[in-house]
Amino acid sequence: MVNPTIFRAYDIRGVVDVDLNEDVLYQIGKGYGTFLRRQNLKTVSIGGDARLSTPAYKKAFIKGMLETGIDVIDVGTTATPVLYFSIWKLKTDGGVMITASHNPAEYNGIKLNKGLQSVYGEQIQEILKLIQTQDFETGEGSLSTNDEMHEIYKDYIFEGIKLERPVKVIVDGGNGAGGPYLPEILRRLGCEVTEMYCEPDGTFPNHHPDPTVEKYMTDLIAAVKNSDAEVGLGLDGDADRIGVVDENGKMLFGDQILTILARDFLKANPGEKIIGDVKCSKNFFDDIKKHGGIPIMYKTGHANIKSKMQEEGLLMSGEMSGHVFLKDRFLGFDDAIYVCARFVEIMSKTDMPVSEFLADQPKMYNTPEIHYKSTDEDKFDLVAKVRDSFIAEGFDVNDIDGMRITFKDGWGLCRASNTTPVLVLRYEAETEERLHEIQKLIEDRIEKLK
Repeated sequence: MVNPTIFRAYDIRGVVDVDLNEDVLYQIGKGYGTFLRRQNLKTVSIGGDARLSTPAYKKAFIKGMLETGIDVIDVGTTATPVLYFSIWKLKTDGGVMITASHNPAEYNGIKLNKGLQSVYGEQIQEILKLIQTQDFETGEGSLSTNDEMHEIYKDYIFEGIKLERPVKVIVDGGNGAGGPYLPEILRRLGCEVTEMYCEPDGTFPNHHPDPTVEKYMTDLIAAVKNSDAEVGLGLDGDADRIGVVDENGKMLFGDQILTILARDFLKANPGEKIIGDVKCSKNFFDDIKKHGGIPIMYKTGHANIKSKMQEEGLLMSGEMSGHVFLKDRFLGFDDAIYVCARFVEIMSKTDMPVSEFLADQPKMYNTPEIHYKSTDEDKFDLVAKVRDSFIAEGFDVNDIDGMRITFKDGWGLCRASNTTPVLVLRYEAETEERLHEIQKLIEDRIEKLK
């Protein structure tokens, strides 16, 4: 039997040899193939990351799809954005990436696409139901391979970026799937590049492949501080999330990276709407307005944001977690390799150091994400109770994703995680004292209502 808990909000993810094995991947391949065939869709490109279990899992998934009549193009070992690119380039109806993204080495998973849109939410549950009822299409699909996609992708990125001067860069590939792409592209653009951990290795021997968490960026931070590099760039395990370290070794968070990209974008595109998720700083939303844009606060989750972007015809969006989506001069999906190149392009237009890019913003005090233990059964109800109690008292509450309470001098967030049995909390204020007051107000309320 397939464990239903691996079917999460945005993808499928579980522990190798516990939740996942070749038979499970074969079953999911049949479910996804059936899901597509019943919408009269027939062609899929598939890729996989560098995890040790990925080749066997990919082979099993392909077998499942072929037996439903899907024609499959295998683009090999690659990064998630390269798989997305192949859907666009090869004009396939769907795409599959075998990856567990930034999860530890013992995990693996699957990202599913219909066109360039993620298959998520109810659609993932629909695939689960097909597996549970063994309600599959039958057919005989074809399998071909495409080994050229890697070079075509690198050429496409290279041709879309123009540097005004060389930039000195250190790239930490996190031993993930993006290492073979970014350094080569930046060198072709004229950058001086130092590589760290750019050799794919599914055991992730150097550090956990998540460049948005400071403790996994310590080697990159030290390397930048001990050199004359202008910036450090980090990629997660499948290269759809970006991390940035300035010339002094200070990390930029997802909303700060997005702010820098947005300022440059708004110079040429005044009045455009830009999405930031509910975890983003007040500074981000204020900065978009200040530079002539229209900020939209929206739900966390790469699939949610891609869907909203398409619905509204937007050109730029991002979230705190380091996913950045650019349809301006690009294809609209979250691609940290391309976003790194765009960030370096912005750097090349000035001699100002990265540490000064946002020096004009007000100083804010904030917490990282705080995870408050709950259960998958209770978490959404608890957030709803907390939200309703604050609305009843007349607080300024945005309920697009859980609740974000805005005060004149700060804000607090309480939302249910879509992927784990926790509430996600985050706070920000103009002073440390006020930060603690907002945190206490919300956490006392959670304790009272749980």
